[in-house]
Amino acid sequence: MDLPAEFQFSQKSLQDYVDCKRRFLLRYIMCITWPAIETEPVLENERIIQLGAEFHHLVHQHLLGIPEVQLHGLIHDEELRSWWEGYLDYAGSMLEEDESRYPELKISAPIEETRMVAKLDLLQAKTGGHWILFDWKTSRKRPTRKWLAERLQTRVYPYLLVRSGIAFNQGKSIEPEMVQMVYWFPGFPGQPEKFCYDGKQFNADHAFLTKLVREITNLTEAGFTLTPDTARCRFCVYRSLCDRGVKAGALDDIEDIFDPESTSDVGIDFDQIDEIEF
Repeated sequence: MDLPAEFQFSQKSLQDYVDCKRRFLLRYIMCITWPAIETEPVLENERIIQLGAEFHHLVHQHLLGIPEVQLHGLIHDEELRSWWEGYLDYAGSMLEEDESRYPELKISAPIEETRMVAKLDLLQAKTGGHWILFDWKTSRKRPTRKWLAERLQTRVYPYLLVRSGIAFNQGKSIEPEMVQMVYWFPGFPGQPEKFCYDGKQFNADHAFLTKLVREITNLTEAGFTLTPDTARCRFCVYRSLCDRGVKAGALDDIEDIFDPESTSDVGIDFDQIDEIEF
């Protein structure tokens, strides 16, 4: 099966493939849009997705230098206000004026005959040559470290930073040992999750991601099989197309299986978009 000419791999598309090969086929190769909802209740799911988008936008504007007072006046939701105040407290200790910050940074690198891309919520260059990747997770539940460690985002983002770092590091390579990834949760501001990187992990990620991309690009249609984990199908818009049921899963259960920011067809793909418009 041939990927679309403009297709670029991302952590989202790779996660889709790992979760269910058939979903990857339907979404990225056949480009099928299927009229189904992912979770119920629908309105609450859409509210949470929108709230996450607004939070990302607020933080982006703050990192670009827009005054806090001006941004605070744009908030009309109490949950979002709580997230925002937690972020300001965290940012006060996290961000130092003499350090370089790159909000909403796009990075990419070639892999096999295609490219892999990512859009970082924030990249911070610290004194001493250390680099921190920040990702804001607006989930209502605090994911476990094990769950985060198994997500492809935790492998793809540091890997791509090392591969592409020379482009914004004054022509110098970024060593894996100088990279750290931090997940920060507005709903749990005092409980960030940190993952340090190193050369051994970089080499393992390079071998794994190269093999994964090669596997996808050489797979025949019959090879894009359905996931054996039918619990995932409850939150997939293609479930009826695949004869895996018609009823959407409950919103309270989705975060035990998926990251709602990266799975919703009606939501926001933070890896691919240029900017959220308001």
